[in-house]
Amino acid sequence: MFTNSGMPIFSDVQVGALRMVVAGLALLPFAIKAIRKINNLRTFLLLATVGLSGNFIPAFLFTYAETGISSGYAGMMNSFTPIFAIVIGVVVFKDRLTKNQTTGVSIGTVGVVLLMLAGRDLSVSGDWSHLGALIFATFCYGTSINVIKHTLKGLKSHEIASLAFFIVLLPSALIAWQFGAMDTFKTNPHALEGFTAIVILSVIGTAAALVLFNKLVANATIVFASSVTYLIPIIAVLIGLYFGETINSLQVGAMFIVIGGVFIASRHKKARVKNVVKPADISENQEKFAQ
Repeated sequence: MFTNSGMPIFSDVQVGALRMVVAGLALLPFAIKAIRKINNLRTFLLLATVGLSGNFIPAFLFTYAETGISSGYAGMMNSFTPIFAIVIGVVVFKDRLTKNQTTGVSIGTVGVVLLMLAGRDLSVSGDWSHLGALIFATFCYGTSINVIKHTLKGLKSHEIASLAFFIVLLPSALIAWQFGAMDTFKTNPHALEGFTAIVILSVIGTAAALVLFNKLVANATIVFASSVTYLIPIIAVLIGLYFGETINSLQVGAMFIVIGGVFIASRHKKARVKNVVKPADISENQEKFAQ
């Protein structure tokens, strides 16, 4: 988190922890109402897995990664999520993929790679640990998606999100305190400005977005739900264009490939029903038999 002059306000750990705290507090009323849904150890462990792998761990990994990698590049790397979602679903939960889903994700991945190669203004000043942090974060996302889809069908999307944040709320607050977030508020005159940005990001981009995404996961296939992350690179490029970055024909072509992959992955073949006998046909046949 930086000032207009480029000076840091909060460290990457502080940003990750404060995001979790603010999002957890925003969803706290829903968590209090849904707390009775945690009626056994298994449910608690599953929600803790979602809280840790879908929110807590990636929050710190992404903020760390962006200390050495541009946000646009990080957004593009986020598109590894569908790949991990598929692998975990097949290996752990024994999912079966359709031809359309496999083809769509493969096409989307090609589009993402082309989009990465076509980027002119992406900065990679960090080392392999920053890239590794992004890859592990997307693995965590893939884990969370599968747990929600396969094991938490009895809970509503806002209940899953609020309870998951509730579980990681206290650890996040402790980390924020331990790493000097309160000291930053006291010593940095721009702390309130930076915290306002964190609040907006946490409430809209984390808490509200997660509720909507959980609902999508519950009502769609894992491949389609995770494939929406393929749209993140497109948004990253468009935001860069808004701020004066150039866009070339290869980027435009890559974006259309990404969209095509998502469209194909979301298609489902409808089974053809042959020789269906209508009620009217049954009545007609009965009359002929009576005659």
